[in-house]
Amino acid sequence: MGWLSIIFPALVPAITDGARALIGKFTGGAGAQPQNVAEAIQLMQAQTARVQALAELDKLPDGAASWVVNLRGAFRYLATGGIVAAAIGGTVAQLDPVFLALLYDMAGASMSFIIGERMYLNLRGAAK
Repeated sequence: MGWLSIIFPALVPAITDGARALIGKFTGGAGAQPQNVAEAIQLMQAQTARVQALAELDKLPDGAASWVVNLRGAFRYLATGGIVAAAIGGTVAQLDPVFLALLYDMAGASMSFIIGERMYLNLRGAAK
């Protein structure tokens, strides 16, 4: 079960993409794709508005200290590094196996979060 919890988060995008492709093949539908130029333009405008709204929510106040900006940009990498370091340290320290399993699960999930999507996109691009 331990390896599955490490590998599964990285495979979820590939599995869902494959399921979507199979459904599209059997139904002959293009899914929720625009059917004409006007719909394509509307979709692009909606996507742009969504990204702008997300950027506005994520925006720091004017005059934020540079260390805050830098820490914010590096936070997920620092957190992942800390979790992986804790798993390695727990292994070296020979902690309780149940707690080690938890650390390994956390390390696997956080590494999948950081590199899983990039790896999947590279594999998907190579398959085309």
